[in-house]
Amino acid sequence: MATAIALILVVALAALLSSPDDPPVTIATWAKIAPADFVATAASELAGTSETATYGPPYNSQNGSTQRLLFSPEDIIGVTQPIDAAQTFVLSPLEKIAPTDATLAAQLDRYRAASPGTQAAWNKAYAQAVTKVTFTGGTAVVPRAADGPIPGMLATELTLARSGALDADLISNQQFYGTDFTKPLLFLEDGQYFANQATADHLTGAQWGVMNETGSYPGQPWLWLYTLWYQVPGFDNSANVDLIAIYLTGAATILLLAVPFIPGLRDIPRVIPVHRLIWRDWYRRGSTTGGSRVVKKDTPSSPVGDGDLRNGGARNGDRPPAPAPATSGGRT
Repeated sequence: MATAIALILVVALAALLSSPDDPPVTIATWAKIAPADFVATAASELAGTSETATYGPPYNSQNGSTQRLLFSPEDIIGVTQPIDAAQTFVLSPLEKIAPTDATLAAQLDRYRAASPGTQAAWNKAYAQAVTKVTFTGGTAVVPRAADGPIPGMLATELTLARSGALDADLISNQQFYGTDFTKPLLFLEDGQYFANQATADHLTGAQWGVMNETGSYPGQPWLWLYTLWYQVPGFDNSANVDLIAIYLTGAATILLLAVPFIPGLRDIPRVIPVHRLIWRDWYRRGSTTGGSRVVKKDTPSSPVGDGDLRNGGARNGDRPPAPAPATSGGRT
C-alpha cells in the first residue's frame, strides 16, 4: 500500500512540477519572428561592431569584454576559439550557396574586392538604412543608400536563416556529437530577440536568472551563492562583475569548507543552539550527555533487597543463577 501511494505521488508531482518543455530558440525561429532584428544583427556582424566581434578572448583579440582585477584571466588564456564575426556568421554561409546563385556570387565578389575603407562606408550606410527596413513578401527592403551589395547579401542571409540552413551551418564541422552550440548562441545573443525571450522568462542576471528556470517552474536555489553578487549595489553595474562573482564565490566556498577548523566559528552551534530548537521533541523525550541521548532501561523486579546475597549472591534487579541439574544413578 505504501509503495502504491508513493508511486502515485511521484507520478502526480512529476507531472505538476516537472521541468518545462519549452521549444529551443533557434536562428530559424528568430529570423521568422523578428526578421528586422535578425537583419540588423547580421549587419553588425558584417561591420564588426557586434558584441561578439568586439568581445575579446577567447574569441578574438579585441578587448570589449575583457575584465581585470589584479590580473585578467582572459588575457592569460588568450584566444582559444577564434571567431571572425563577419566571416563566421555572414560571409562563410553565403559563400557555400554562391555556386548555385550567380547574383549572390557577384555581390560577394564585389564586397571582397572593395577596400576596407569602402567596406566600412557601405556597412555604416546600411546600418543607418536598416533601422527603417520593411518586408515585402518576406523579403527585406531597406531605403536606398550608398551601401553597395550589402542589401542583397543580407536578404539572402535572411532566406538562408529562415530555412534552418544557417543553424546547421554554424554547428557543422564538429565531431561525432554535434553539441557545441557556441556559434549560434553568440549570434543569437548579439540581437535583441534572445534577450527579450530571457526577460520574459525571468532569466536575466537582474532577475537572478542563473538560479531560475523558464516560466514559473522551480529553479536551482543552490546557485544563490554565485548569483548573489550580481544583485549587490555597486557590483551590479561593475565592468568586472564576473570576476567579482568568481573571486567572492571562491572565497565563500573556502570559508564554508574551513568552518570545522576555525576556532570560534565552529563553536557557534554551541553558543547559539538552534539545533536544540529544531530537535526539541528529541531533547524533550530524553536527557543528553555530551550530545548523545541516554536511554533508560527498565530492570526486572526482584523480591530480594539490595545487598541480599541469597540465591547465589544475586542482588536486587539481577537475574538469579539457574538451579543445578538433578542427578540420579550417576547419570545427569
